Amino acid sequence: MLLRYRYRMYPDAGQRAALAKAFGCARVVYNDGLRLRQEAFAAGRGFIDDGELQKRVITQGKRTPQRAWLAEVSSVALIQSLRDLNRAYSAFFAAQRGERRGPVVGLPRFKSKRDSRQSIRLTSNAFRLRDDGKLSVAKVGAADRYWASFAVEVARRLLPRVDAECGIDLGLTYFGMASGGDRIQAPRFLRQAERKLKRPHRELPPKQKGSANR
Repeated sequence: MLLRYRYRMYPDAGQRAALAKAFGCARVVYNDGLRLRQEAFAAGRGFIDDGELQKRVITQGKRTPQRAWLAEVSSVALIQSLRDLNRAYSAFFAAQRGERRGPVVGLPRFKSKRDSRQSIRLTSNAFRLRDDGKLSVAKVGAADRYWASFAVEVARRLLPRVDAECGIDLGLTYFGMASGGDRIQAPRFLRQAERKLKRPHRELPPKQKGSANR
């Protein structure tokens, strides 16, 4: 079972530039891979396998003047971008065979640099969590902003089997009411958090970023 955790990061100017370069390179690799596969289909050459696609797009691409700058970012981000393309094709073919549930999935489309949501995907050997709690990304450094999302595999925990049954009715006055008559009070996490945040929010604006008080 996978659990996903999402954290806000705050990179400095140099780190933002490095991340922008990684986003751009990953997008170009994705589009190059998609273009090669479309050309292969149009020419009747069939589906280019993953290893050959990686070799032509990344390995050979770095040796050309037009794509030499791909070597400036983590190769893991580039490889994962092609794997994202493979997953997009797999989802499309599975949908065509009727093996995939959910919304209709179309063929992969080219990514635009004008899209406000840019991302890269890394495996565990391309980043590390430092002792000071900061995230260090290959060829970027310690990032203190943007969003970092981690998928963590954990052991599946099954609830013990019981003979009793219980129905729960969700409501507004009470969070829930069990069929046996027990009432579950609403936790009101948001209201409690809002009350706690009022004072810190008032104190934050006049403090200088990077100061001891902030």
